[in-house]
Amino acid sequence: MLQQTKERKVTVGITHGDFNGISYEVIIKALNDNRMLDMFTPVIYGLSKVLSFNRKNLNYNDFNYKVVRDASQAYNQKINIVNLSNEEVRIDYGKSVPLAGEFAFKALERAVKDIGDDQIQVVVTAPLNKENIQSDQFRFPGHTEYLTAQFKDKESLMVMIKSDLRIAVLTGHIPLNDVAAAITEERLMAKLLVLEQSLKRDFLIERPKIAVLGLNPHAGERGLLGNEEDKVIHPGIVKAKKNGTLVFGPFPADGFFGSGKFSKFDAVLAMYHDQGLTPFKALCMDEGINFTAGLPVVRTSPAHGTAFELAGKNLASTSSFRNAIYQAINIVRNRELYSEISSNPLPAGGIPSGGIDESPEDIEDTSGGE
Repeated sequence: MLQQTKERKVTVGITHGDFNGISYEVIIKALNDNRMLDMFTPVIYGLSKVLSFNRKNLNYNDFNYKVVRDASQAYNQKINIVNLSNEEVRIDYGKSVPLAGEFAFKALERAVKDIGDDQIQVVVTAPLNKENIQSDQFRFPGHTEYLTAQFKDKESLMVMIKSDLRIAVLTGHIPLNDVAAAITEERLMAKLLVLEQSLKRDFLIERPKIAVLGLNPHAGERGLLGNEEDKVIHPGIVKAKKNGTLVFGPFPADGFFGSGKFSKFDAVLAMYHDQGLTPFKALCMDEGINFTAGLPVVRTSPAHGTAFELAGKNLASTSSFRNAIYQAINIVRNRELYSEISSNPLPAGGIPSGGIDESPEDIEDTSGGE
Protein backbone atom coordinates (compact mmCIF):
# COMPACT_ATOMS: atom_id res chain seq x y z
CA MET A 1 0.00 0.00 0.00
CA LEU A 2 1.20 3.50 -0.80
CA GLN A 3 2.62 5.34 2.17
CA GLN A 4 0.93 8.67 2.86
CA THR A 5 3.40 11.45 3.60
CA LYS A 6 3.39 15.25 3.73
CA GLU A 7 6.46 15.48 1.49
CA ARG A 8 6.51 16.91 -2.00
CA LYS A 9 4.15 15.33 -4.46
CA VAL A 10 5.98 12.89 -6.69
CA THR A 11 5.85 13.34 -10.45
CA VAL A 12 5.66 9.91 -12.08
CA GLY A 13 6.93 9.52 -15.63
CA ILE A 14 5.18 6.73 -17.54
CA THR A 15 6.62 5.45 -20.82
CA HIS A 16 4.01 4.06 -23.18
CA GLY A 17 5.95 0.96 -24.30
CA ASP A 18 4.66 -0.83 -27.40
CA PHE A 19 1.46 0.87 -28.52
CA ASN A 20 0.15 -2.32 -30.15
CA GLY A 21 0.14 -4.12 -26.82
CA ILE A 22 -1.89 -3.49 -23.67
CA SER A 23 0.14 -0.49 -22.48
CA TYR A 24 -2.39 2.23 -23.19
CA GLU A 25 -5.21 0.10 -21.79
CA VAL A 26 -3.53 -0.41 -18.41
CA ILE A 27 -2.38 3.21 -18.28
CA ILE A 28 -5.88 4.54 -18.92
CA LYS A 29 -7.54 2.13 -16.52
CA ALA A 30 -5.03 2.83 -13.76
CA LEU A 31 -5.17 6.62 -14.04
CA ASN A 32 -8.93 6.90 -14.56
CA ASP A 33 -9.47 6.78 -10.78
CA ASN A 34 -9.25 10.39 -9.57
CA ARG A 35 -7.86 9.24 -6.23
CA MET A 36 -4.64 8.40 -8.05
CA LEU A 37 -4.15 12.08 -8.84
CA ASP A 38 -4.18 12.88 -5.12
CA MET A 39 -1.11 10.65 -4.70
CA PHE A 40 1.09 11.79 -7.57
CA THR A 41 1.26 13.78 -10.81
CA PRO A 42 1.37 11.48 -13.86
CA VAL A 43 3.29 12.38 -17.00
CA ILE A 44 2.83 9.94 -19.88
CA TYR A 45 5.51 9.82 -22.56
CA GLY A 46 3.61 8.76 -25.63
CA LEU A 47 1.38 9.77 -28.50
CA SER A 48 -1.72 11.85 -27.80
CA LYS A 49 -3.54 10.51 -30.88
CA VAL A 50 -2.90 6.93 -29.79
CA LEU A 51 -4.09 7.78 -26.29
CA SER A 52 -7.27 9.29 -27.74
CA PHE A 53 -7.79 6.23 -29.97
CA ASN A 54 -7.51 3.88 -27.02
CA ARG A 55 -9.77 6.02 -24.87
CA LYS A 56 -12.47 5.71 -27.51
CA ASN A 57 -11.85 1.99 -28.08
CA LEU A 58 -12.17 1.30 -24.34
CA ASN A 59 -15.21 3.59 -24.05
CA TYR A 60 -13.48 5.69 -21.39
CA ASN A 61 -14.89 8.93 -22.73
CA ASP A 62 -14.53 10.73 -19.39
CA PHE A 63 -10.76 10.11 -19.34
CA ASN A 64 -9.29 13.60 -19.75
CA TYR A 65 -5.68 14.67 -20.11
CA LYS A 66 -3.46 17.65 -20.87
CA VAL A 67 -0.89 17.70 -23.67
CA VAL A 68 2.32 19.36 -22.45
CA ARG A 69 5.58 20.21 -24.15
CA ASP A 70 7.68 18.71 -21.37
CA ALA A 71 7.35 17.43 -17.81
CA SER A 72 8.15 20.83 -16.29
CA GLN A 73 4.77 22.04 -17.58
CA ALA A 74 2.80 19.21 -15.98
CA TYR A 75 -0.48 20.21 -14.36
CA ASN A 76 -1.19 19.14 -10.79
CA GLN A 77 -4.35 17.02 -10.35
CA LYS A 78 -4.32 16.32 -14.09
CA ILE A 79 -3.16 13.49 -16.33
CA ASN A 80 -0.40 14.87 -18.56
CA ILE A 81 1.11 13.55 -21.77
CA VAL A 82 4.34 14.63 -23.40
CA ASN A 83 3.40 14.12 -27.04
CA LEU A 84 6.27 12.56 -28.97
CA SER A 85 4.80 13.23 -32.44
CA ASN A 86 1.70 14.54 -34.20
CA GLU A 87 2.01 12.13 -37.11
CA GLU A 88 -0.76 9.67 -37.85
CA VAL A 89 0.04 6.22 -36.48
CA ARG A 90 -1.76 3.05 -37.47
CA ILE A 91 -2.76 0.86 -34.54
CA ASP A 92 -2.49 -2.88 -35.26
CA TYR A 93 -3.31 -4.50 -31.95
CA GLY A 94 -1.30 -7.63 -31.28
CA LYS A 95 1.26 -7.04 -34.03
CA SER A 96 4.93 -6.28 -33.69
CA VAL A 97 5.90 -3.44 -36.06
CA PRO A 98 9.09 -1.37 -36.31
CA LEU A 99 7.29 1.95 -35.75
CA ALA A 100 6.03 0.79 -32.36
CA GLY A 101 9.60 -0.04 -31.36
CA GLU A 102 10.79 3.35 -32.60
CA PHE A 103 8.29 5.23 -30.45
CA ALA A 104 8.86 2.95 -27.47
CA PHE A 105 12.50 4.00 -27.57
CA LYS A 106 11.69 7.69 -28.02
CA ALA A 107 9.48 7.59 -24.93
CA LEU A 108 12.15 5.85 -22.88
CA GLU A 109 14.89 8.20 -24.08
CA ARG A 110 12.83 11.27 -23.20
CA ALA A 111 11.88 9.95 -19.76
CA VAL A 112 15.50 9.12 -18.93
CA LYS A 113 16.54 12.66 -19.82
CA ASP A 114 13.78 14.17 -17.70
CA ILE A 115 14.50 12.04 -14.64
CA GLY A 116 18.15 12.96 -14.96
CA ASP A 117 17.08 16.63 -14.91
CA ASP A 118 14.77 15.98 -11.91
CA GLN A 119 11.67 16.97 -13.88
CA ILE A 120 10.20 13.62 -12.83
CA GLN A 121 11.10 11.59 -9.75
CA VAL A 122 10.40 8.05 -10.97
CA VAL A 123 9.98 6.18 -14.24
CA VAL A 124 7.34 3.50 -14.63
CA THR A 125 7.89 1.69 -17.91
CA ALA A 126 5.02 0.04 -19.73
CA PRO A 127 6.04 -3.16 -21.57
CA LEU A 128 7.98 -2.96 -24.80
CA ASN A 129 8.75 -5.59 -27.43
CA LYS A 130 12.40 -6.59 -27.12
CA GLU A 131 12.67 -7.37 -30.83
CA ASN A 132 11.12 -4.39 -32.59
CA ILE A 133 12.84 -1.82 -30.37
CA GLN A 134 16.29 -2.93 -31.53
CA SER A 135 18.14 -0.26 -33.52
CA ASP A 136 21.50 1.46 -33.77
CA GLN A 137 20.50 3.47 -30.68
CA PHE A 138 19.08 0.59 -28.69
CA ARG A 139 21.02 -2.66 -28.65
CA PHE A 140 20.01 -4.03 -25.29
CA PRO A 141 18.03 -7.07 -24.12
CA GLY A 142 15.61 -4.83 -22.23
CA HIS A 143 14.94 -1.85 -19.97
CA THR A 144 17.29 -2.97 -17.21
CA GLU A 145 20.40 -3.11 -19.35
CA TYR A 146 19.59 0.15 -21.16
CA LEU A 147 19.03 2.08 -17.94
CA THR A 148 22.19 0.66 -16.39
CA ALA A 149 24.20 1.87 -19.38
CA GLN A 150 22.56 5.30 -19.35
CA PHE A 151 23.40 5.92 -15.71
CA LYS A 152 26.82 4.30 -16.06
CA ASP A 153 26.43 2.10 -13.02
CA LYS A 154 28.69 -0.93 -12.82
CA GLU A 155 26.04 -3.12 -11.24
CA SER A 156 22.27 -3.15 -11.31
CA LEU A 157 19.84 -5.87 -10.45
CA MET A 158 16.45 -7.03 -11.69
CA VAL A 159 14.22 -7.57 -8.66
CA MET A 160 10.70 -8.97 -8.95
CA ILE A 161 8.47 -7.83 -6.09
CA LYS A 162 5.09 -8.66 -4.61
CA SER A 163 4.64 -7.44 -1.04
CA ASP A 164 7.43 -9.08 1.02
CA LEU A 165 8.46 -11.49 -1.76
CA ARG A 166 11.53 -10.17 -3.59
CA ILE A 167 13.34 -12.32 -6.13
CA ALA A 168 16.46 -10.99 -7.83
CA VAL A 169 18.43 -12.64 -10.63
CA LEU A 170 22.21 -12.89 -10.82
CA THR A 171 22.22 -13.20 -14.61
CA GLY A 172 19.48 -11.49 -16.57
CA HIS A 173 18.57 -11.64 -20.22
CA ILE A 174 21.26 -13.98 -21.50
CA PRO A 175 21.02 -17.37 -23.27
CA LEU A 176 20.75 -20.33 -20.92
CA ASN A 177 23.91 -21.94 -22.27
CA ASP A 178 25.87 -18.83 -21.18
CA VAL A 179 24.63 -18.84 -17.59
CA ALA A 180 27.17 -21.15 -15.94
CA ALA A 181 30.16 -19.23 -17.32
CA ALA A 182 28.60 -15.93 -16.22
CA ILE A 183 28.37 -17.05 -12.59
CA THR A 184 31.59 -15.98 -10.92
CA GLU A 185 32.48 -15.39 -7.30
CA GLU A 186 33.12 -11.71 -7.98
CA ARG A 187 29.80 -11.26 -9.76
CA LEU A 188 27.92 -13.03 -6.99
CA MET A 189 29.45 -10.82 -4.32
CA ALA A 190 28.79 -7.67 -6.35
CA LYS A 191 25.13 -8.55 -6.89
CA LEU A 192 24.70 -9.47 -3.24
CA LEU A 193 26.07 -6.06 -2.29
CA VAL A 194 23.63 -4.28 -4.63
CA LEU A 195 20.76 -6.33 -3.26
CA GLU A 196 21.70 -5.77 0.37
CA GLN A 197 22.11 -2.02 -0.11
CA SER A 198 18.77 -1.81 -1.93
CA LEU A 199 16.98 -3.69 0.85
CA LYS A 200 18.34 -1.23 3.37
CA ARG A 201 17.86 1.97 1.38
CA ASP A 202 14.81 1.24 -0.77
CA PHE A 203 12.85 -0.94 1.66
CA LEU A 204 14.21 0.25 5.03
CA ILE A 205 15.15 -3.23 6.22
CA GLU A 206 17.88 -2.78 8.79
CA ARG A 207 19.50 -6.25 8.64
CA PRO A 208 18.18 -7.96 5.53
CA LYS A 209 18.39 -11.74 5.23
CA ILE A 210 19.14 -13.02 1.73
CA ALA A 211 18.79 -16.54 0.37
CA VAL A 212 20.93 -17.69 -2.56
CA LEU A 213 19.77 -20.48 -4.86
CA GLY A 214 22.00 -23.10 -6.37
CA LEU A 215 22.45 -23.42 -10.11
CA ASN A 216 22.10 -27.16 -10.53
CA PRO A 217 19.36 -29.62 -9.51
CA HIS A 218 19.47 -30.23 -5.75
CA ALA A 219 22.11 -27.47 -5.57
CA GLY A 220 24.61 -29.83 -7.17
CA GLU A 221 24.16 -32.69 -4.65
CA ARG A 222 27.69 -32.06 -3.36
CA GLY A 223 29.24 -32.27 -6.82
CA LEU A 224 27.23 -35.19 -8.16
CA LEU A 225 24.99 -32.98 -10.35
CA GLY A 226 27.34 -30.05 -10.92
CA ASN A 227 30.18 -28.26 -9.16
CA GLU A 228 29.30 -24.56 -9.48
CA GLU A 229 27.87 -24.60 -5.97
CA ASP A 230 31.05 -25.96 -4.40
CA LYS A 231 33.53 -24.01 -6.55
CA VAL A 232 31.83 -20.64 -6.96
CA ILE A 233 28.54 -20.04 -5.17
CA HIS A 234 29.34 -21.34 -1.68
CA PRO A 235 32.77 -19.62 -1.52
CA GLY A 236 31.12 -16.36 -2.59
CA ILE A 237 28.51 -16.72 0.14
CA VAL A 238 31.23 -17.35 2.74
CA LYS A 239 33.11 -14.20 1.69
CA ALA A 240 29.91 -12.13 1.74
CA LYS A 241 29.20 -13.38 5.25
CA LYS A 242 32.65 -12.31 6.36
CA ASN A 243 31.78 -8.83 5.09
CA GLY A 244 28.73 -8.80 7.35
CA THR A 245 25.98 -9.75 4.90
CA LEU A 246 23.28 -12.07 6.28
CA VAL A 247 23.27 -14.48 3.36
CA PHE A 248 22.38 -18.19 3.32
CA GLY A 249 22.51 -21.07 0.88
CA PRO A 250 22.92 -22.24 -1.74
CA PHE A 251 19.44 -23.77 -1.61
CA PRO A 252 17.91 -26.20 -4.14
CA ALA A 253 15.44 -24.02 -6.06
CA ASP A 254 12.57 -26.52 -6.32
CA GLY A 255 12.31 -27.41 -2.66
CA PHE A 256 13.01 -23.83 -1.62
CA PHE A 257 9.87 -22.53 -3.27
CA GLY A 258 7.82 -25.68 -2.87
CA SER A 259 8.29 -25.73 0.90
CA GLY A 260 7.57 -22.02 1.35
CA LYS A 261 11.08 -21.46 2.73
CA PHE A 262 11.27 -18.23 0.74
CA SER A 263 8.99 -16.57 3.30
CA LYS A 264 11.82 -16.67 5.87
CA PHE A 265 13.94 -14.22 3.87
CA ASP A 266 13.76 -10.59 2.83
CA ALA A 267 15.02 -11.43 -0.65
CA VAL A 268 16.09 -14.35 -2.82
CA LEU A 269 18.93 -14.28 -5.34
CA ALA A 270 18.31 -16.70 -8.21
CA MET A 271 21.09 -17.70 -10.56
CA TYR A 272 19.29 -17.05 -13.84
CA HIS A 273 16.18 -15.44 -15.32
CA ASP A 274 13.71 -18.31 -15.48
CA GLN A 275 14.85 -19.84 -12.18
CA GLY A 276 13.62 -16.70 -10.44
CA LEU A 277 10.83 -15.48 -12.67
CA THR A 278 9.03 -18.79 -13.19
CA PRO A 279 8.09 -19.28 -9.52
CA PHE A 280 7.51 -15.55 -9.12
CA LYS A 281 5.04 -15.34 -11.97
CA ALA A 282 3.36 -18.56 -10.88
CA LEU A 283 2.79 -17.02 -7.46
CA CYS A 284 1.92 -13.43 -8.38
CA MET A 285 1.82 -12.80 -12.13
CA ASP A 286 -1.15 -10.43 -12.00
CA GLU A 287 0.13 -8.22 -9.18
CA GLY A 288 3.93 -8.45 -9.22
CA ILE A 289 6.28 -5.76 -10.42
CA ASN A 290 9.82 -5.40 -11.75
CA PHE A 291 12.23 -3.03 -9.99
CA THR A 292 15.74 -2.13 -11.13
CA ALA A 293 17.88 -2.00 -8.00
CA GLY A 294 21.26 -0.27 -7.91
CA LEU A 295 20.38 2.73 -10.06
CA PRO A 296 20.57 6.32 -8.77
CA VAL A 297 17.00 6.76 -10.06
CA VAL A 298 13.83 4.77 -9.38
CA ARG A 299 12.41 2.61 -12.15
CA THR A 300 9.64 0.04 -11.92
CA SER A 301 7.39 -1.75 -14.37
CA PRO A 302 4.56 -4.27 -14.32
CA ALA A 303 5.68 -7.90 -14.26
CA HIS A 304 3.79 -8.75 -17.45
CA GLY A 305 4.79 -8.14 -21.04
CA THR A 306 3.03 -6.58 -24.03
CA ALA A 307 0.32 -9.28 -23.93
CA PHE A 308 -0.38 -8.94 -27.64
CA GLU A 309 -3.06 -11.62 -27.36
CA LEU A 310 -5.13 -9.33 -25.10
CA ALA A 311 -4.47 -6.04 -26.89
CA GLY A 312 -7.54 -4.01 -27.83
CA LYS A 313 -9.99 -6.37 -26.10
CA ASN A 314 -10.48 -4.51 -22.82
CA LEU A 315 -9.42 -7.63 -20.90
CA ALA A 316 -6.11 -6.56 -19.35
CA SER A 317 -5.76 -6.34 -15.58
CA THR A 318 -4.33 -3.11 -14.23
CA SER A 319 -3.22 -4.48 -10.83
CA SER A 320 0.44 -4.97 -11.75
CA PHE A 321 0.72 -1.53 -13.33
CA ARG A 322 -0.89 0.16 -10.33
CA ASN A 323 1.45 -1.69 -7.99
CA ALA A 324 4.42 -0.57 -10.08
CA ILE A 325 3.38 3.04 -9.50
CA TYR A 326 2.76 2.55 -5.79
CA GLN A 327 6.08 0.76 -5.27
CA ALA A 328 8.03 3.41 -7.17
CA ILE A 329 6.60 6.18 -4.99
CA ASN A 330 7.26 4.20 -1.83
CA ILE A 331 10.89 3.69 -2.83
CA VAL A 332 11.33 7.42 -3.45
CA ARG A 333 9.92 8.13 0.02
CA ASN A 334 12.05 5.40 1.59
CA ARG A 335 15.21 6.79 0.02
CA GLU A 336 14.41 10.23 1.38
CA LEU A 337 13.83 8.80 4.85
CA TYR A 338 16.94 6.62 4.68
CA SER A 339 19.03 9.61 3.68
CA GLU A 340 17.59 11.63 6.56
CA ILE A 341 18.24 8.87 9.07
CA SER A 342 21.73 8.11 7.74
CA SER A 343 22.76 11.73 8.02
CA ASN A 344 22.12 11.59 11.77
CA PRO A 345 24.74 9.50 13.61
CA LEU A 346 22.28 8.84 16.45
CA PRO A 347 18.83 8.49 14.85
CA ALA A 348 15.95 8.13 17.27
CA GLY A 349 14.51 4.65 17.00
CA GLY A 350 16.78 3.51 14.18
CA ILE A 351 15.70 2.19 10.80
CA PRO A 352 12.55 0.02 10.76
CA SER A 353 13.36 -3.67 10.69
CA GLY A 354 12.39 -6.15 8.00
CA GLY A 355 9.47 -8.48 7.90
CA ILE A 356 10.81 -11.73 9.43
CA ASP A 357 11.54 -12.66 13.01
CA GLU A 358 14.05 -15.48 12.70
CA SER A 359 17.63 -14.85 13.73
CA PRO A 360 20.35 -16.14 11.39
CA GLU A 361 20.88 -19.10 13.70
CA ASP A 362 17.26 -20.20 13.20
CA ILE A 363 17.64 -20.66 9.44
CA GLU A 364 18.92 -23.97 8.21
CA ASP A 365 21.81 -23.37 5.83
CA THR A 366 22.40 -26.38 3.62
CA SER A 367 23.47 -27.12 0.08
CA GLY A 368 22.29 -30.71 0.19
CA GLY A 369 19.52 -32.20 -1.95
CA GLU A 370 16.09 -33.46 -1.00
